[in-house]
Formats: sequence, C-alpha cells, structure tokens
Amino acid sequence: MPTVEPSAEWGIEAAEGLKALLAPHLEASDEVVVAIPEVRRIHTASLQLLVAFVRDRAAAGRATRIAPCADALRDAATVLGLVGTLGLSSNPQ
Repeated sequence: MPTVEPSAEWGIEAAEGLKALLAPHLEASDEVVVAIPEVRRIHTASLQLLVAFVRDRAAAGRATRIAPCADALRDAATVLGLVGTLGLSSNPQ
C-alpha cells in the first residue's frame, strides 16, 4: 500500500508540488494512504487537489485513506462540507 506524505505547507504556492506528489498514485490499484499529520496553512487550491485525487480514485473503484489527518485539515474539510468526500470523521477518536 503506497503512502504519500505531503509537506505541512498547504499554501497556494504548494499546490503544484502537491499535484506532482499525488499524480503518480492516481491509478495505483492498491489503497493509497495520504499521511497528513501536520498542516501549517491551508489554501483552497491545495484542498481542491486532494478532493479531486480522492474523488477520481473513488470513481475508479480505488481506495484512498487520509491517516493521520491534521486537525487543521479536518477543521477546514468540516467547514467546507468535505468530510464525507475525503472519508474523514468530523470527530476523530
């Protein structure tokens, strides 16, 4: 199972790097784990890339899991109504 580990910087200037990091895993047949233990800043462009990655993989029947998930990312996903799309729990255990 491949694990993708983006940096903690999710500002708009990081979007291109995030896309380059996720793209090689788009068609991976195994579950892809995106490990996001820390996020310092979140810009919607970077969040949109993550949503598109998870959505496109799901549409192709491929599993993606975000674990661990930084509280800041979970909070942003909650505010934007993306918790379900990203497969997150709004209340982590």
